[in-house]
Amino acid sequence: MAKGRELKGRIKSVENTRKITRTMEMVATSKMKRAMDRVIAARPYAQALGDVMSRLYSPELAERFPLLRQPAQTRRAAVILITGNRGLSGAFNANLIRESRNLIARLEREGVEVELHAVGRKGLGYYRYIGRPVASSRIDIGDRPTAANAAEIVDGVMEAFASRRLDAVYIVHAHFRSAISTPPTTEKILPVTPPGEDRGKQQDYLLFPSAEEILSSLLPSYVRNMVYRALVENTAAFYSAQRTAMKNATDNATDMLNILRRTYNRARQANITQEIAEIVGGASALQG
Repeated sequence: MAKGRELKGRIKSVENTRKITRTMEMVATSKMKRAMDRVIAARPYAQALGDVMSRLYSPELAERFPLLRQPAQTRRAAVILITGNRGLSGAFNANLIRESRNLIARLEREGVEVELHAVGRKGLGYYRYIGRPVASSRIDIGDRPTAANAAEIVDGVMEAFASRRLDAVYIVHAHFRSAISTPPTTEKILPVTPPGEDRGKQQDYLLFPSAEEILSSLLPSYVRNMVYRALVENTAAFYSAQRTAMKNATDNATDMLNILRRTYNRARQANITQEIAEIVGGASALQG
């Protein structure tokens, strides 16, 4: 019955594993819903901010603001990579790292010097492992990123861009479309390019004190908001990926348990049949 005892041990181990993955699936589902609420809450403000930027923007004003400067040539760029602090989320972190590697490789082929800023343990750990210098890193941003977190991440590169030490800034993060669609994406956040079809068109608005004054305070807020949206979308995407991964693990554990239990029952039936045959054979021998 050694095989039966071994199978019982494996069954117990898989049952314990399934309990863990099922619990993690429920936790990830709960956190994903809260993160989705933050994504939904952030989008109207971002849309309104983009609309105002589009209506204020004009080529004449763009020449007066460093964050709107369009360099003739990109010589030095910053890449902000946002990954998770934890794993157990399928290929989530690997896809983001691959996206950042492709972006860095493309920029360097074009002769651009790239500095990397890592947000999240997984991205930071990978680039440290391959020996690539990291200009700055953050691993302390939790499940509820704030606007202050976004400002801490981007203010330094914003100042570097304004002082012409950088010519472009990109951010790599997961774009949260739905619970089952969270592709990695790259956004160019500097120089600022106002969204929308109304860019450059004259609008019938009364601006007080002036478009220049409004833009001077609005531009940094716009860039910080882009980073904040990337943080909250990345968090929702991470928990969506973790939920999917843990559900798949739970389903696989269930399938494995079914196979192990069938194997155990067959081994047990074979052992019982053998014992019965031995008893019958012994009784026949005594009667003979």
